[in-house]
Amino acid sequence: MSERKVLNKYYPPDFDPCKIPKLKLPKDRQYVVRLMAPFNMRCKTCGEYIYKGKKFNARKETVMNELYMGLPIFRFYIKCTRCLAEITFKTDPENTDYAMEHGATRNFQAEKLLEEEEKRIVQDREEEELNNPMKVLENRTKDSKMEMEVLENLQELKELNQRQAQVDFEGMIDRYSDFEKREKEREKEEDERETKEMLDRALVKRLRDSDSDSEKEEEDSSGSQAKKPSTDKPTDILTTLKPTEALGSSAGGVKKAKVETWERSVGTLGGKGALGLLVVRKKPAATFLKPRPVAAASAPTSQTDSKASTTDPKNASKPVTTQNGSSSLSLLGAYLDSDSNDSE
Repeated sequence: MSERKVLNKYYPPDFDPCKIPKLKLPKDRQYVVRLMAPFNMRCKTCGEYIYKGKKFNARKETVMNELYMGLPIFRFYIKCTRCLAEITFKTDPENTDYAMEHGATRNFQAEKLLEEEEKRIVQDREEEELNNPMKVLENRTKDSKMEMEVLENLQELKELNQRQAQVDFEGMIDRYSDFEKREKEREKEEDERETKEMLDRALVKRLRDSDSDSEKEEEDSSGSQAKKPSTDKPTDILTTLKPTEALGSSAGGVKKAKVETWERSVGTLGGKGALGLLVVRKKPAATFLKPRPVAAASAPTSQTDSKASTTDPKNASKPVTTQNGSSSLSLLGAYLDSDSNDSE
């Protein structure tokens, strides 16, 4: 079984290539090719614009008896998209472009025409100077005169512009430099003034701070002298009562002072709260006066008085007198006074 893609074909031993017949095709035969319009053109028949890059199925042929440096020139046939008129153009290897033949006119080639005209003028001049030396001298004098005229016209235009504008560039530069100097001086003065103001404010603030510090020190010293502790022992402050509490206890029915939030949960040191139970005050022993021995004669009177006091309800509130004339109310007052002195 043979391969599908073969590179070498089999030639029999009796193969003769001269026996193969050759196709006799005309040299000016045409081929159908797919191309794009090489430039913008306008149809002469209907005036339709054909833009560059439009695709056509064109017929291509080789131009007979036209060569450029051994390169063949090709001609293309296309049809107008509107009226189907035939349009032809061919290659131009000399200018690396395409040349229009008939059926349409090329657009936007004014610059190209101008360049071609300039080239033609230069070629004619070179041909004239090649055989006529006097023509060369004339052309040189004409060129020099033309250059002088151009320079004079340019100078006149410059003077006219200066008269109309009347702009002194040197003066402008000088004024601008002066303006910059003034601006720099002004900025420097403003900076100095701002720094001076800041220093003055800082000095005034320091003086005020020093005055306030001295006043605070004086107030603290005076307050410390006024608020000396009156207690002799460090633990006496735990048992002292606040003036509001003492006032409330003494007044009895007077409205109590406002209790602060931190005293609601913890309580005061002098109150009956949790901190008030930390210190237990030692109560002094009660001292009672021993009754003196009295005579037997006075006994009946004292017994009768005691009986009368117990039997008579009206006399129950009256104090009972002792033999030496002191009452039980005086003893109770002495006890309360001693208790208050101990607490103080």
